Amino acid sequence: MAMKTRVLLCICYAPLVLSAQNNLTTTVTERYFNGVRRNLEMAADAMPDAKYGFKLTDGQMSFAEWINHSTERNYADCATLKGDAAPEAAKKVASLRDKADVSQALKDSFTYCAAALAGIDDQKVLASPQMTYALLHIAVHNNEIYGNIAGYLRTSGIVPPSTASKMGQKGKKQ
Repeated sequence: MAMKTRVLLCICYAPLVLSAQNNLTTTVTERYFNGVRRNLEMAADAMPDAKYGFKLTDGQMSFAEWINHSTERNYADCATLKGDAAPEAAKKVASLRDKADVSQALKDSFTYCAAALAGIDDQKVLASPQMTYALLHIAVHNNEIYGNIAGYLRTSGIVPPSTASKMGQKGKKQ
């Protein structure tokens, strides 16, 4: 094979090889993190402020507590991915109760996570069980939280964002 042909083939295939090296982090980010981020942020916006203290039963967390739980775990897991201590904002989350504060804290935690995800690759994530756990946890755990709060939304007469997007709606009342 001629040298020019080899060089051309290397240039053409290099992006494929490089993208395959980050298949885990890319898949988690694009397929799972971005979707659950959108769903949780839209759910937090869709729930009326008066319902942030709502519980399906006395033994469960309130809607605000579920959102705060997501926010706290986002900061903890993404601090691990960044190799840092959780930011100061994480310490205030448990005390938040009203919609504006709870919703904004959630959005800030997802922004923090997006930055953490931008700074990692598969090699870094797979280097330790803590890193692997943190990456998978931000997708899996947030989806579990979203699954729980979907019931809170439906009981409040609100179509969950994931369902609304499939139906061409935007958080409409049921």
